[in-house]
Amino acid sequence: MPTFDSLLAQVRGCTLCAEHLPCGPRPVLQAAPSARLLIAGQAPGKKVHETGLPFNDASGERLRAWLGIARETFYNPKLVALIPMGFCYPGTGKAGDLPPRPECAPEWRARLLSRLKKVELTLVLGQYAQAYHLPSHRGSLTEAVRAWRSHGPGLMPLPHPSPRNNIWLKRNPWFEQELLPVLRARVAQLLAGSRES
Repeated sequence: MPTFDSLLAQVRGCTLCAEHLPCGPRPVLQAAPSARLLIAGQAPGKKVHETGLPFNDASGERLRAWLGIARETFYNPKLVALIPMGFCYPGTGKAGDLPPRPECAPEWRARLLSRLKKVELTLVLGQYAQAYHLPSHRGSLTEAVRAWRSHGPGLMPLPHPSPRNNIWLKRNPWFEQELLPVLRARVAQLLAGSRES
């Protein structure tokens, strides 16, 4: 079995779907075996592709506000793993960025997640991550997020923090009123425990 660093190097060198990527392959992720929090996103946007830093955009600013953590903590792979469903920017369609490439998750996801044995909380952002991490859920993303208490202490579905979801957030005020305070408290407790151990 390869070391975790060599597995990450393999992922970062992946060209599996290069012919479908308008800007070419540039896998973007962050992880370490000691991470306690896993954030399962969709796929990098163009700005993230250009900088090579996950959530280095408006979505990331909103996500960090939701979590109540600073950039330094968010970008510490020993604490936070950032593993999207697709590692490369898939391009843009009529309604925004295209979905994550379908080749990525089957090739890499199980191998990476199996090595993250200390993860205690997985945040599932958006419909593609939800389909993977909540395969038995048959309702809408909104229904999955509204039922956040029923998914157990180790998994919490969230809407994508993209500015495109401003209307969703206005229509669902319970998200900020009920879910976010619990999320912030759980993340703070989790990361405090990581620093103590």
